[in-house]
Amino acid sequence: MKAARQIIESIENSGRVILSLRDQAATIEKISGVVIDALKRGNKIMTAGNGGSAADALHMSEELVGRFKSNRRSLPGVSLVADPTLITCIANDYGYERLFSRQVEGLGQKGDVLVFFTTSGNGAMFQHAVEAAKAKGVLTAALLGKGGGPLAGKCDHELIVADSETARIQEAHTLVMHIILEAVEREFA
Repeated sequence: MKAARQIIESIENSGRVILSLRDQAATIEKISGVVIDALKRGNKIMTAGNGGSAADALHMSEELVGRFKSNRRSLPGVSLVADPTLITCIANDYGYERLFSRQVEGLGQKGDVLVFFTTSGNGAMFQHAVEAAKAKGVLTAALLGKGGGPLAGKCDHELIVADSETARIQEAHTLVMHIILEAVEREFA
């Protein structure tokens, strides 16, 4: 019975966090609009994250290039966590904290959008990437949690999930990403 109580508690906590996103509907709409506008201009969406959030970054990019729900033209999405040879090269030569900024310097163009997935906002690699993005005219959007950490207030757009549990934050980030992708597909159907 103890395991069943823990399962129910996890489900209830997840539901509470997901429902709290209602208060941020305008922010989700704004980030969706920024992504859509960039794609309409012919720009690309770059994504980044660490650990489980790297999986979210990969997920968003593959849905843009492939498809989410409907057949539509391929859209430019690049995940900055997708190439292990590049990751190890940059980490070896410049340090892990330059992982995303080096890629933004090389791949970013004015009008592109860089979407961060991070449950904590911690990590020097995010700070350096924001600086590189600003220098290149790349817009930044961050899906955060745990108060946003050091990344809070640094990006052009941000959504902070009001929770401190990593799993619940990641679940909310996945929903927000899916909502953004639904908006993209409505525009490009």
